[in-house]
Amino acid sequence: MTYAVNFSKHAFHDLEKIQEPYYTRIKQAIRNLAHTPRPAGCKKLQGIHSYRIRVGRYRVIYDVIDRQLVITVIAIGDRKDVYR
Repeated sequence: MTYAVNFSKHAFHDLEKIQEPYYTRIKQAIRNLAHTPRPAGCKKLQGIHSYRIRVGRYRVIYDVIDRQLVITVIAIGDRKDVYR
């Protein structure tokens, strides 16, 4: 099963601000979520129904809706700023 991957406006703008080589690595990690929405190393966040994956010093925060096969990327950012 392949999930559809959607971006919030905030996440899309966050991604545009990221420089290489992280930009390409983050895009590839997000593409991989379509096939494996909960990859090894992902973490369920406490207090909200979201997950996070690590890509170097960056974090990708996303929701998974299994019934609709949809992943929504909520935020992308440096590990020190993304959880605020």
